[in-house]
Amino acid sequence: MTAPRRPLALITGASQGIGAATARLLAPRYDLVLGGRDEKRLEALAGELTEAGPVAVRTVAVELTDDDALTAALDGIDRLDALVHSAGVGELGTVAETTAQTWRHQFDVNVVAVAETTRLLLPALRAAGADTGADVVLVNSGSGITARAGWGSYAASKFALRAFGDALRAEESGHGIRVTSVHPGRVDTAMQERVVAHEGGEYDGSRFLRPESVGAAILAALTATRDAHLTEIVVRPQG
Repeated sequence: MTAPRRPLALITGASQGIGAATARLLAPRYDLVLGGRDEKRLEALAGELTEAGPVAVRTVAVELTDDDALTAALDGIDRLDALVHSAGVGELGTVAETTAQTWRHQFDVNVVAVAETTRLLLPALRAAGADTGADVVLVNSGSGITARAGWGSYAASKFALRAFGDALRAEESGHGIRVTSVHPGRVDTAMQERVVAHEGGEYDGSRFLRPESVGAAILAALTATRDAHLTEIVVRPQG
């Protein structure tokens, strides 16, 4: 008698922060494809996960904005149970000081790369969706709900990501695919350190959410019974 097939999850931005924390939480339940740009970090995480338990892990070091490289990297994935979009950039600045290059780069990473990755993997997601169901999780931001001064281009990209999630949810529900937007507040990550430095403050990671706390929200969306659909999850630091 063969063992039941383990579901497969692909996580972008898995080399650090929320992506890496999510991979650690999913490893007991899912086999994993870890995507990111830092091959050494991805391989180190893969080694950590396989040493800890019976999980199959594949790493994909790729620049998400390179369309040809992305297509090649995702080739051969014919069934996918969960797609977690954790990769993203956060470049801050007022409208007066934000250049067209920054606007384009931010949208290219935070929106266009997400849309193209999803498009390429839709056949694999639909294959799982028609059987046991599939999930797409978009790690968004509080800035995808409220835009503040100095966060214009970043917030605009996250509003666009939220709109993408809404459209994808409406289009793919008939294929058994759930789509969840997760909106964390500030998280203790390398990106947050850069944000605080930009603001001229002193960094204190204890003031922010832990990456594992956001990963737990992602896990909740993925493991909800199939009669339930967590369309949006907002997570804020306590206190």
